[in-house]
Amino acid sequence: MPRVAIEDNERMSLRVAASAKARLVRAAALRNTDLTNFVTQSALREADAVIAEAEVIKASERDYGRILELLENPPQPNEKLLAAAGALPKSI
Repeated sequence: MPRVAIEDNERMSLRVAASAKARLVRAAALRNTDLTNFVTQSALREADAVIAEAEVIKASERDYGRILELLENPPQPNEKLLAAAGALPKSI
């Protein structure tokens, strides 16, 4: 998992090309907001989408039913699973 740098202040600096900044300023003006709010809200929407994509598992109705069935009635462990469990340390 990537490391996340967290600073304890509310400031973030970005370097962007002048043409990119001009587009962001224009878009912010069209939304009747300031540049900071526009960039923050846009970035947060994208961050939420990335996080949801990484954390949410989507399954078809058929697969969901199969998952529930396996959770309620798990199969007997096979030899590989028993060997793996036996190889675990006895205490953590």
